[in-house]
Amino acid sequence: MSTPDPDHTTTRADLKRAQAMVDGQQRRAPRRGPSLPSVSIPGIKVPTGLVQAGSEVTGSVKGRLARVGEQTERWWRPVLDRLGWVSTLGWATAALALLAWFVGARYAWTEMRMIAVCGLVLVALCVLLAIGRTKVRIETQLDPLRVTVGEPAAGRVEVTNMAKRRMFPIIVELPVGVSAARFTLPALAGGAAYEELFVVPTERRGVIPVGPATTVQGDPLGVVRRTITWTDRTELYVHPRTLSLESLGSGLLRDLEGEVTPELSMSDLAFHALREYQPGDDRRYIHWRSSAKHGRLLVRQFLDTRRSHLSVVVDTTADVYKGGEEAVELAIECGASLVVRSILDEQEATILCNDEAASRMTISLSLDALSRASIGPVDIFAACGEARRLAPDTSVAVLISGPKRPFIEIQRALAQFEPEVNKVAVVVDPSERVGVRRAGGLTILVVGELADLRRVVQGGVVA
Repeated sequence: MSTPDPDHTTTRADLKRAQAMVDGQQRRAPRRGPSLPSVSIPGIKVPTGLVQAGSEVTGSVKGRLARVGEQTERWWRPVLDRLGWVSTLGWATAALALLAWFVGARYAWTEMRMIAVCGLVLVALCVLLAIGRTKVRIETQLDPLRVTVGEPAAGRVEVTNMAKRRMFPIIVELPVGVSAARFTLPALAGGAAYEELFVVPTERRGVIPVGPATTVQGDPLGVVRRTITWTDRTELYVHPRTLSLESLGSGLLRDLEGEVTPELSMSDLAFHALREYQPGDDRRYIHWRSSAKHGRLLVRQFLDTRRSHLSVVVDTTADVYKGGEEAVELAIECGASLVVRSILDEQEATILCNDEAASRMTISLSLDALSRASIGPVDIFAACGEARRLAPDTSVAVLISGPKRPFIEIQRALAQFEPEVNKVAVVVDPSERVGVRRAGGLTILVVGELADLRRVVQGGVVA
């Protein structure tokens, strides 16, 4: 048994003294609340509780500021709207009035003060004249919505006073293309209506926007102008002129019943062969005489045929024509005439004209696309490639261009179509003799005016 070291012996008295010292330190230490976890920030140690409290305070302040901003906006928005009614003349009048007031106050000039007061009172009275809610119903109608170049087009504006009291005279403005129709309505009693007619110019192809109809309130001097929009915008389509052509079957297309393809089908026009009956075949195509002869069921098999598909590409580059934009319009009219005749023949048609394209559409929609087409430079090679993509089953491809377009470019553009496709180039040139010729694998038609198209198309184009 080992003997304890006297230097490290702990007596009971030492333990009591140590316990008394610990108890005394705890009594002297101040009482603290619950400790908070801390967040370390470079150079600063901030308790997380303070950060959360600060974020709550910041969010509360932001919410109050937002509510104050909304209240301020509701207060000032009507004021700003009314200030927007003041025209340039009104602001100039107010500025001159303030300048006159400054000069009158600076130099004690009574007349200038009177001019300033008159100017400010005039602007204020004009603003008061524009205040008030107009209760009307405005209806605009166009008849028809689609016309051909040169055909008359008219519209109607009907204004009804929906209020019970009498309405003061107001002005109705209706934008029509680049101009605007302006009507001054008389004073209308409650429930009364007023009708006004207007004419839309249709001298050129295009899409003419009509509307929206707005009412104008203000003073006779034009110091204040308050406009309110009542209707939506309506579009009037001005289609290019078209020439009535005979059926293209005897001229351009020559395949009224369709072109035979190598694809086999169970239902078509071109009979191909007989084969043995298989479950699921249509019994209507069983050839009973051959079946009886061979002792087994035989059915007819056909070759697929495709409908004629006319693809037209119009070159709208004005520099390649001798007549400029007028010649381009003639080229568009030629393309429109071919497409209309093809659709009337119950054949499919595709037309590309600069930034517009229409494929397998009705006559109205195809002409709508031509109405939207703009005149400008065009890459005929890319345009023919796009036509081939839109109509891979093209049977006749027509490219309409001017005499200044190099022939090699026309040839390369049409060469993108399949070899079996009939390729036609229409050259619009009023100075050349109207006729038909073949060159470089293309059929070239020369026209000087729209009426020449009937002769060259029906004159046996494809020889």
